[in-house]
Amino acid sequence: MIIHTKNEEETEAAGSALAKELTPGAVVAMYGDLGAGKTAFVRGMAKAMELDCRVSSPTFTIVNEYLGATPFFHFDMYRLDGSDELFGIGWEDYLERGGICAVEWSEKISDAFTGEEITVRIEKLSDSERKITIEGAVQCIS
Repeated sequence: MIIHTKNEEETEAAGSALAKELTPGAVVAMYGDLGAGKTAFVRGMAKAMELDCRVSSPTFTIVNEYLGATPFFHFDMYRLDGSDELFGIGWEDYLERGGICAVEWSEKISDAFTGEEITVRIEKLSDSERKITIEGAVQCIS
């Protein structure tokens, strides 16, 4: 599925639409250059999950936890050197907690994925326009 957005609000709305289709245990592997809109997309996911929190990129903390009816774990792998570091911070424990995981900079830890994750690629077309490609188990976003 391909979605074109014209501004940050539409990118958030795309994240919201995806989150409404997810079930506990889902992993969303996100790809996109710096400033592509990955965090805006995650903000939309959090809104759809009715989480009343400020979503920011966890670049320096690696993971932000947002607790609600379904836990939401927002990972940023930018500073990791590989999946060994990810497993060192308890990746498997997060997966077992029955939440939803959104993972920015997934290319850094691609060998940690099982192939069951949903892939979101965000391409920056201009200062405000984005092309969002979603692949995986969720094929139909209402």
